[in-house]
Amino acid sequence: MNRRDIIIVAAVAAALVVVGVGGFLAGRGGPQVAIASDPLAVRKPLYWVSSMDPTYRRDKPGKDSMGMDLVPVYPSGNGGGTPSDVQISSAVVNNIGVRTAVVQQGSLAHRIETVGYVGYDENTLATIDTRAEGWIEKLDVKAVGDTVKRGQRLYELFSPKLATAETEYLTALSSHVPDLIAAARERLRALGFSGGQIQELARTRHATDRVARYADSNGVVVSLGVREGAYVTPAMEVMKVADLSTVWVLAEIDEADAAQVSTGQKAVAEFDTFPGQPREGRVEYVYPDMNAATRTAKVRLRFDNADGKLQPNMYAHVAILASPDHEAVYIPSSALIRTGQSERVALALGDGRYDICPVVAGYESGGVVQILKGLVPGQKVVVSSQFLIDSEANLDAAALRLGADRSQCDQAARVQTGMNANPPATAPPPKSNGSTMIMPDGSVMKMPSQTSAPAKQKPDGTYMRMPDGSLMKMPTPAGQRDHAQ
Repeated sequence: MNRRDIIIVAAVAAALVVVGVGGFLAGRGGPQVAIASDPLAVRKPLYWVSSMDPTYRRDKPGKDSMGMDLVPVYPSGNGGGTPSDVQISSAVVNNIGVRTAVVQQGSLAHRIETVGYVGYDENTLATIDTRAEGWIEKLDVKAVGDTVKRGQRLYELFSPKLATAETEYLTALSSHVPDLIAAARERLRALGFSGGQIQELARTRHATDRVARYADSNGVVVSLGVREGAYVTPAMEVMKVADLSTVWVLAEIDEADAAQVSTGQKAVAEFDTFPGQPREGRVEYVYPDMNAATRTAKVRLRFDNADGKLQPNMYAHVAILASPDHEAVYIPSSALIRTGQSERVALALGDGRYDICPVVAGYESGGVVQILKGLVPGQKVVVSSQFLIDSEANLDAAALRLGADRSQCDQAARVQTGMNANPPATAPPPKSNGSTMIMPDGSVMKMPSQTSAPAKQKPDGTYMRMPDGSLMKMPTPAGQRDHAQ
């Protein structure tokens, strides 16, 4: 085999590669990109796309931002005028159990579910101390957690200072001077005497060096810092009592839900100790800081506890009922396909045709998810076997960008890609007598034109007819080139 034969064989192989690429493009289930100079392309194009930027779309022929001719995109051969990513026969649809749901629009309640634990209502915490130094003679509360009732004696204090104040009050009463009596009474109150104790002292006219302290409200002892016989001063905390008629439930919500929670919203909590007995409360406070480790915000809920059943540190399942969105677009949560980089749905077009459309999802509540962008009410999304359809589409980043611009996806996405916008003014590109073809990797391949032979051609040139009807000049063998010279 001489050199000329080798060159001819190589040219034929190249032509076969071109034919194979064209067959590959024709066999894809998505929209077909036709050769610009193909005389058989008589179908009406769906739109024109830039050969270098698949997101640059126009409704008519023209130039892209780089001055290159836009390439027409034709519908797939599925009998319809709308392109689709996947086409499945009705038998396969029944076999894989494809089910669809209609995209809805209306009022969507925002139910934020989380967990928390019961805590003391710190507004009811009361610190018990002494107003004078002395010794604890009797301590009626023995341990932390003991229950106390309003009016119950907590401890008895021996204090000479208190005995002196009592004697001064009795002396003022004997003087019958109103100002002196009032001053002595105010001193007793400052030292911690209750109104009842002052009245009792005025009635009995008997001073004692041992004074009792009584509980002002019901509650439980949270902390106990003394024992009987201990010496105490005004700076010491004897005990701390908390009222459990109301309790806090401290919960944490995700950072994404923090903006939806506000003071006064209704909350429902269920406790493992009392299954099937939900309790209603309110959001009392949303803490202003975010947990840097867990990326959650702390929320404080307030619940009534008149029966005293709720105890601190009980585990709670909490649902906060945030303000609903009355114009929300939403779909079943099972229809949303989430990946690490994107969110999308399988859109049912009818007749076994499906498209994969990128969406922007909002909050999820009650088995449905809000769609902020990407769908319009009335469309149908796949809620069963959507992952099979998604894998069949074999999407990549470019395909997702294409899907966002199709007419069946959200019209707002088309505006982003500038499909209806005027193309930027650019200088006219140089004239080209060749046509272009989009390769599978997105590159542009220039095909030789039928009139590619120059007007003035030397007689030693050899040409070969290509499958598209154009002529390709073959290099002259070395022997003939030497003979021509």
